[in-house]
Amino acid sequence: MKKNIAHILAGKEKNITPTEKVLQPLPHPDFRFANPFIVLHHGGPAMITPGSDNRLHPHPHRGFAPVTFQLQGQAHHKDSTGNDQIINAGDAQWMFAGKGILHSEGPSDELHKNGGNIELLQLWVNVPAVHKWDDPRYQFIHKEEMPKILEQDGVNIRLVSGTFDGKTGPVNISFTPVITAVGEIANGKEVEFEVTEDYWTLLYVVHGRVTIDEITPVAEHNLVVFKREGSLFSIAANEDSQILFLSAQVIDEPVAAKDNFVMNTKEETDQAIEDYKNGVFGTLDY
Repeated sequence: MKKNIAHILAGKEKNITPTEKVLQPLPHPDFRFANPFIVLHHGGPAMITPGSDNRLHPHPHRGFAPVTFQLQGQAHHKDSTGNDQIINAGDAQWMFAGKGILHSEGPSDELHKNGGNIELLQLWVNVPAVHKWDDPRYQFIHKEEMPKILEQDGVNIRLVSGTFDGKTGPVNISFTPVITAVGEIANGKEVEFEVTEDYWTLLYVVHGRVTIDEITPVAEHNLVVFKREGSLFSIAANEDSQILFLSAQVIDEPVAAKDNFVMNTKEETDQAIEDYKNGVFGTLDY
């Protein structure tokens, strides 16, 4: 049975700091959450000027996993549990914040020194309430670790997490089934996806233009949210295109998201804000 489209959400410009802007297709005024998918940010592409030093300084998270897909350039991640990682184009990182973590991210020293383009996607993946107070965990995923799915000429889609098309992604710190994949479809190529009935399934067009099921055109920087019924849809590239594919088992729990926290109640997010102010999240000097 074909999946029908529930929403096509355009990424809207959003300031995440006074000087840093991203495109945000989720949450959107027309559609808030597809739990466990809470937030999607598209940063860049942006040119880093040689000699600059901009980055996102230490900030807290609790109750979910911020996931980064590095599309261009080189980034540097550090966090309060001791992780210190350089992330190159094509790599990904899955940082489960759990009961609390501080982290800092931005262009690497090398990119700051020499300049160049940087681009990334950051996805907030929720976890069930029973795991929100677990210890933080971190996993770096090298591009070469990601198995290719739906292989055919002109299609290069890499599986980061979950099981799909008979392959399993390298991420091992997801608490519910969460399929994430990123890749490219060449102009004129078409790919059919078969997903699990009743999962939330989303498709973000990073670059290019595609047509869904030979009917619905979708331009770049738009997020397709499918209805949960049905299991089949196709994507045809109208020009060389880059996509993010997401499909996950529904977490049927209340969501209270505020600032950098994703909890189940307003009281829990308020407590997280107070805990950060009171130093409960520790320190990170970077």
